[in-house]
Amino acid sequence: MRRRHHFHIDHAGHSVSVTFQTGHTAVVEVLVDGKETGHATTTGDRPVVVAIELPTDPPTPATVRALPGPGIPRCVLEVPGSEPHVMSPRLY
Repeated sequence: MRRRHHFHIDHAGHSVSVTFQTGHTAVVEVLVDGKETGHATTTGDRPVVVAIELPTDPPTPATVRALPGPGIPRCVLEVPGSEPHVMSPRLY
């Protein structure tokens, strides 16, 4: 059964949002400041890693790690030089 989960975090003045659709094939879409900057798919309960850039000067590379389970899915924003940030779930 497919379910959509939404996550969000503000980091360094930028908005990072994730739509994570679970099911046989997991689909992850990442938006930074409202623009799609990353997309990935995987099968089963494997973690999905999406490489993104934060639009700073110079651009800051980052990754979003989506963990489908078991249990409730989670998303983590990883930026070099700082601790991983757990993204807050959002209800839509």
